[in-house]
Amino acid sequence: MSLLALTERLMPHLLLAPILLPMLTAALMLTLSEQHQRIKLLMNITSCTLGLAIAIALVKWSNQEGVANTMSVYLAGNWAAPFGIVLVLDRLSALMLLTTSVVATCAVIYSGARWHRAGVHFHVLFQFQLMGLAGAFLTGDLFNLFVFFEIMLAASYGLLLHGSGKARVQHGLHYIAINLAASSLFLIGVSMLYGITGTLNMADLARIIPSVSGADRGLLHTAAGILATAFLIKAAVWPLNFWLVPAYGAATAPVGAIFALMTKVGIYTILRLWTLMFSTEAGPSAYFGSAWLILGGLATMGYAGVAMLGTQRLGHVAGYAAILSAGTLLAATGFGQNLMTAALLYYLPSSTLAVAVLFLLADLIDRWRTEGSDVVRFDDEEAPFLTPELLPREGLNLDEDEEVLIGRVIPASMAFLGLSFVVCTLVISGLPPLSGFVGKFAMLDALLNPLGLGSSAGNKIGWLGGLFMAALIGTGLMALTALVRIGIREFWSSISRKPPKLKVIEGLPIGLLLGCTVLMVVYAGDVMRYTQRAANNLHSPGNYMRSVLDKEPLPSPSAAPSHLPAAPDALPGAMPAPAAPTSGGSAP
Repeated sequence: MSLLALTERLMPHLLLAPILLPMLTAALMLTLSEQHQRIKLLMNITSCTLGLAIAIALVKWSNQEGVANTMSVYLAGNWAAPFGIVLVLDRLSALMLLTTSVVATCAVIYSGARWHRAGVHFHVLFQFQLMGLAGAFLTGDLFNLFVFFEIMLAASYGLLLHGSGKARVQHGLHYIAINLAASSLFLIGVSMLYGITGTLNMADLARIIPSVSGADRGLLHTAAGILATAFLIKAAVWPLNFWLVPAYGAATAPVGAIFALMTKVGIYTILRLWTLMFSTEAGPSAYFGSAWLILGGLATMGYAGVAMLGTQRLGHVAGYAAILSAGTLLAATGFGQNLMTAALLYYLPSSTLAVAVLFLLADLIDRWRTEGSDVVRFDDEEAPFLTPELLPREGLNLDEDEEVLIGRVIPASMAFLGLSFVVCTLVISGLPPLSGFVGKFAMLDALLNPLGLGSSAGNKIGWLGGLFMAALIGTGLMALTALVRIGIREFWSSISRKPPKLKVIEGLPIGLLLGCTVLMVVYAGDVMRYTQRAANNLHSPGNYMRSVLDKEPLPSPSAAPSHLPAAPDALPGAMPAPAAPTSGGSAP
């Protein structure tokens, strides 16, 4: 049986697997003491690998050729929308699940080298983090979105403090405080939306918003603005992102890698709700706040680019790279154009993978720096390889330790770190030929050809489009400059260091993540077709609304089948049987 056929047989119940699998795994881990770290590590890796296989199956199912509707709706409790809990799978949520599973699997493998032993309950918190992420991507109503957000955040509090230390505690408290404030805004915005519309189901909100009265529309926009502020905080949009870099930089390497997904949750939520609630079908509220999304994204891009130039700590550069990626995605979202949305959906997993690798590399390079010898000093009066006239000495091919300088073989571990850093630099800065360039080039193409290549004669990109184009190119140059400067300092000006000690369990996840960015280039056509279909579905909210609101519950198994024979007549003197209550009524 093929993977697609097996997935078809398991749908729609397979939608529960990304949520139930980490929840059950975490529950089983809680029964084990901290002395069984290896067993917990094996359980964590097995669960993440199985989750990755499920995510791949869901992506393949959602991308079937020749199928009119590849959305799947699961009615938890068998209650029809908008009254019951609804889980919804489409191409966008499947893509986010796959990205999360790839990063999580590689992060937990990397943690097996040493970091998972730095504190208690690492694996349990890691699984609850995955549960919250999967639920946020699959839920179809705002109340359960808040529930899964809180599960995700509660686990992230413990993960950020994992390993203890003054810096983690200090920045962890800031992280907790700002996220609690964001959660409060979330509740306020949701309460206002419910008071206006009477529903929290996303599809039902999209149905009701066009018919909201003019007297209530200002209050509706205020509620949407408050709700968006909560998501913008989680997406680390300027000036609400002052907490991210210190917190992410203080976290352990595998935690920093999984935290690279956190800002993308905010971007995903904004993209999902904005295309549903304020699409072209939203009447007077169509494209509400689009200019603010673009301007906020541009400000975030500029801030992150300048900040990357202003820091020399690789861990902080990785945090600013996450902010730069979030700003780029937010600005692209605000244009509300399907070609641009397809491009940003291609760029989203690519940038997430690269930022996750950068957090892992920062840990390895920092350890190499502290374990190796001092860097070369430039304050000596004499240069060992130069004459007093600052010319190269003839015939000299020895270093200070009288070892061959030219022709020396680069250690394999150092070569691996260097090449991985180069690949990260290319992806984050958007240089060819890797996936970062493909994503940014697709955005530029959407700006210059908003109706498609060869069909945009007479269309103008406008001043916001011009600013976004300049920001894409300018921030890419800033990121390139910052990363090249760090690469020169770490790999070229430290020739006296001993070769870094690199374990296979540390190099393997880095290679897998970077390999995924390469695969996105090799199969760029297939990936772009997938993201284009996902973007077309996002900008046609009617399909989402019909799939959710028209989904009918399964018939009750207690109902008497029609093929059974009728009940015999009552015997003489027997009491008559009470009449069964009809649907929607109650027994007398």
